[in-house]
Formats: sequence, structure tokens, C-alpha cells
Amino acid sequence: MNGRGWDLLGVTTAAFFATMVARLSLSPLVPDIIDAFAVSKSTVGLALSGMWAAYALFQFPGGILADRIGERRVVLLAMGATGTACAVLAAAPTFPLFALFAVVLGASAGLYFTAGVAFLTGQFEDTGRALGVHEIGASSAGLVAPVASAYAATRVGWWGAGPLVPAAVAGVVFVLFAWRVPATPPSAPEQSLSDQVDVSRLLALLGRPSVLFTTVIAMVGFFTWQSFSSFFPTFLEEYAGLSTPRASLVFGVTFAITIGAAPALGWASDATGRDAAIAVSLVSGVAGYALFLFLDGPLAVAAGTVLVAVGLSWPGVVNSRFMDHLGPEERGTGFGMVRTVVMLVSSLGSVVTGTLAERVSWLAAYGLVAALLGLLVALLVCNRVLGIDA
Repeated sequence: MNGRGWDLLGVTTAAFFATMVARLSLSPLVPDIIDAFAVSKSTVGLALSGMWAAYALFQFPGGILADRIGERRVVLLAMGATGTACAVLAAAPTFPLFALFAVVLGASAGLYFTAGVAFLTGQFEDTGRALGVHEIGASSAGLVAPVASAYAATRVGWWGAGPLVPAAVAGVVFVLFAWRVPATPPSAPEQSLSDQVDVSRLLALLGRPSVLFTTVIAMVGFFTWQSFSSFFPTFLEEYAGLSTPRASLVFGVTFAITIGAAPALGWASDATGRDAAIAVSLVSGVAGYALFLFLDGPLAVAAGTVLVAVGLSWPGVVNSRFMDHLGPEERGTGFGMVRTVVMLVSSLGSVVTGTLAERVSWLAAYGLVAALLGLLVALLVCNRVLGIDA
């Protein structure tokens, strides 16, 4: 990879970082939001699920726009809209408006992903490595967002200061991306909108065994990722007995570890195969959640943090698995459609986790997460033996 390649990869990763900071900045503020608006965990979980559902739904139009106007313009649109949505969210005077603005934030961030991944896939041959490095954007956001958001809210004494952090970040990244990335030609500027959203063609794409199997893996995997990102700090406080600062620290350190683990898994997947790398990550996640659920003490917390971190490092490999089975003409609209299906279903992770924690227990909520990860490992083994996606 030459210097220019690293430059493009860097600013694109920064754009992913901005959208992820925006979405994760709310997680450490959940207890404050509950107090400020006098609502329940399940109600906040529903609002967060709405945000992630909008993030999912807008990946499809993001792909359509990328095909029609080029990836660069779509990324810039996403950065501007995300920054604006964060600023408006911070000023929400009532919970219904908070929920509405959270949905707008999700939609704005959702425009980015398909365009960003399509752009990188067109720039690099080793997509496992490139998309693995791209995941550093999510990992770094997980490290920075909870600490910065919680610090800003605590310093000012107002939860709304938290979302102002990603508003500023999105503005800076907008300028950097506009400066460093040249115009990208659209891949299908003349194609009619009706052709782009041809239902039969899109269903045929989703129905391919290789794409369908990857979609199932991604759908369940991101459901568990959603559960982690929305409620893990609260779980650490209420179940593991950690203080708010320590819970935020563990949450951040988990993402910090994925900064190295995600690219490492991507590089390994280029060399040894996608499924082996995904399976290693998922097994680690099962072990990590088991430690948090069934053991106490600092050693269990430390080991569980490392294992859960590796268990969160698979998304770049899964996205590379998609790209292995999609042609160049399918990486905009087609990938956007697949991502919308995946993220729309997985967005239920927030409300399911919040509801289970409130009505049953945290053990049930994160026990389900561990069980689902184990199910995915079983599916990957079956695919290895039986060739399900052949």
C-alpha cells in the first residue's frame, strides 16, 4: 500500500469514526437520560433501536446515491448531516423529541457506510486488510466516545453536552475528507431509479447461497454487537457492580483492544480464510461474556475485557466476505440493500437487551448474547463440513 493509499484509507476511516462516535456517545449517558426524562430502560432501548433501525434503512439509499453521484459526495453529505443531527439532539427538550432526533442521527450516519466500503473496495485489492483497518474507526470511536461523552456531560452537568462532542468531530472530518479525497465518478449515473431498486433483482442477489449465509452471520452478529454498544456500561454498573467511571473505562478499553484485533483478523482472513477468522473472534466473545456473567473480581474483568474485545473484532472480515461474493456493479445499491436488511434486524438488539434486563435479569440479557455467538460458531462449522453456502 503506497502513501496515497494510506491517505485515502485514513480519511475514510476517520469518516467511519465520526459516524460511530455519534451513535456511541449516547450509551454512557443512558442512566442520565433515564433520569432527565423520567423514562424506563426499555423506553430508552426502544429509542436507541429506532436510531439503529434508521441507520440500517438509510444504508440502502446511501448505496443508491453512491451509484448515482459518487461515493465522495455521499460521504460528505453523511458527515454534514450527522454533525447537524448531533447538535439538534443535544437540545431536545422532551423524550419524544429526543427519540425523533436520535432517529434522524441514525439516518444521517447510515448514509455513510455503503459508500465508504464501496470506495475502499475499489481502491484496494486486499479487502480484508483495508476493511480491517477501516474497522479502527469503530474501535477508536468505542474508545473515545464513552469517555469524551461522559466527561463532557459530567463537566457541564448536563447530558446534552455529550452529543456535542461528535457534532464537532463530524465537522472536522467533513473538512478533511473534502480536502484529501478527489471526486469519485458514479458507477451507474445513467441507470434509472426503477432499475436500481428492481425488487426481483435485489431478491435474487439476497437469495444467492453465499450472500444469504453471510447475511445470516452478519445479522445475528450485529444483533449481539448492538446489545454490547447500547447497554454494556449499564450492565457493568448494575450487574458487575462497577462504578460509572470504571464501567466507562472498561467499555473504552474493550474498543481500544479492537484497534489492533480488527486489522489483525482482517489480515489473517486474507491469508487463512474468512470463516476461520470469524469463528476465532466469536468463540472469544462467548468466553468473555461467560467471565463477566459467572465470575467476580478484577482478574475476571480484565480477562473478560480482552476476550469480549476480540469477540467484537469480526465486522471487517464479514464485510470482506460480502465483497468476495459481490461484483463491482453490486457494491453500491446491492451491498446497501444487504446492509439495510442486516442492520434493520440487528437493531432490535437494543430493545431486546433493555427489555430482558428490565423484566428478567442482566444474566438473561447477556446470556442470550453469548448463546447467539455460540450459534454462529456452530453455523460456521456446519458450513465448513456441509458447504451450506456453496
